Amino acid sequence: MLFNSYIFIFIFLPITLIGFHLIGSQGHHRVAISWLVGASLFFYGWYNIAYLTLIIGSILFNYAVGISLMDKHNKWVLFFGIATNILLLIYFKYTNFFVDNINIFIDNDFILEKIILPLAISFFTFQQITYLVDAYRGDLRAYNFLHYCLFVTFFPQLIAGPIVHHKQMIPQFSNNMLYQLRSKNLVIGLTIFILGLFKKVILADGISQYATPVFVGADSGIPPSFFDAWGGSLSYFFQLYFDFSGYSDMAIGIARMFGIKLPINFYSPYKANNMVDFWRRWHITLSNVIRDYLYYPITLSLTRFAVLKRYSPFSLFIVATIFPTIFTFFVVGLWHGAGWNFILFGIIHGVYIVIYAIWVKVKNSFSFVKIIKSRRISNFIARIITYLAVIISFVFFRAESLDGAINILSGMAGLNGFVIFEHYFNYFNYFYGFGNYLSVIGMEFSEPLYFKGAQQVLELLVLLIVVLFLPNTQQFMCNYYPALIIYDEAILHPRYKWMEWRANLFFAFFISIMIFTMIYNAGAPSEFLYFQF
Repeated sequence: MLFNSYIFIFIFLPITLIGFHLIGSQGHHRVAISWLVGASLFFYGWYNIAYLTLIIGSILFNYAVGISLMDKHNKWVLFFGIATNILLLIYFKYTNFFVDNINIFIDNDFILEKIILPLAISFFTFQQITYLVDAYRGDLRAYNFLHYCLFVTFFPQLIAGPIVHHKQMIPQFSNNMLYQLRSKNLVIGLTIFILGLFKKVILADGISQYATPVFVGADSGIPPSFFDAWGGSLSYFFQLYFDFSGYSDMAIGIARMFGIKLPINFYSPYKANNMVDFWRRWHITLSNVIRDYLYYPITLSLTRFAVLKRYSPFSLFIVATIFPTIFTFFVVGLWHGAGWNFILFGIIHGVYIVIYAIWVKVKNSFSFVKIIKSRRISNFIARIITYLAVIISFVFFRAESLDGAINILSGMAGLNGFVIFEHYFNYFNYFYGFGNYLSVIGMEFSEPLYFKGAQQVLELLVLLIVVLFLPNTQQFMCNYYPALIIYDEAILHPRYKWMEWRANLFFAFFISIMIFTMIYNAGAPSEFLYFQF
């Protein structure tokens, strides 16, 4: 059941919301929680009822292991709990990938029946692993079983995040005000939901028409030309942004209608000036989980080992910074999907982070490196470099195969030729026969396979303006703190006060225009890109 489907918007969501608050307002809080857990399981089972057994079994197992760890902080119990979760994830998500690669390596034809990936398994697995680790560390108190069930299954964040922490989520269920239907929560939540729906239906799905054919063609062995490749890559660059941003907004908006605040998971990552800040803004909750439960422990252990062995500063940097960073992002890439393209995506970002760490050390050590004194110019150059780095990595993220990714990157490098519309030849010739010169050096004036010319360029420019100059949803709604703030609160407010949302006729008209636009452009609902993870 998709957030952007009519059955969700007009049937499932209203019934679940009204039922929860009707039951809760009568003081039957446990029944209200049970209602919401049941609705969330129904929502999950809508995709494939067979996997209800999986998520219910996972909940029962992890809750029992968590209780055992709270009683006795036994590292072997923790190892057993984590290993079971990871093995389950490996079986469903990576078995076919491993078998396919083993067949290639040993030239065998071992056939394994295709294992269907259960939705959200990556999300609820990581969520519960952090729960077990905190139980072992003693950072956990005993939680009500129903509250734990809702923590894992709460439908707005179940399928594609955010990956919520038990300390952020479960205490909210004990607040008596949660069970009262409040108009403030309903209006704020509905506004955020509509903003997210607009991003998904109009912006993300609208630009996808330029991205999908290019990547499908490249995976099929059709190398795109320069403008085709850049047009498709830039289109996907914005499609993924607005698709994930839209889902994150819709999840936060739906939760707020129930009176629950989810953590921010997406905060204008295309305003980042370096790759470290990019990952502080992109999939924030995944970055935090990986940082706190994988990167920090590995770094601490390796640093202690390197200091004990009296490693040189350079060796210490390699052991305690470069290796943990590359390994951590290898895990990030593998978490996103079972494929070499995802693994390369993660490793590439790990290399980016290492290069940035080296650059910071060099810049701070040698004053002559600071060639550009203007902060605006240096930030502009840094952002362009960050954009190019992310666009290249997203080619691997989107392509279905390594060959497809190489075809796209070859096109972007100009190795597949340059093809532009035939009628542009005369336009270029107005400038001292520039069209003839372009023909001589290899420009082909004919019909591009995918590139749509000025129309596509204009749409990409509009999206770039939206990304760079308009406030994000959290800034737009900053006066009402719609989500748990886990980002820099100092930049929460937009540049201009008139951009801050108010419950008045002006913004009601603004939201109404959005709703009308979505109704006018209504079509078959499309899946969110992060649903596959």
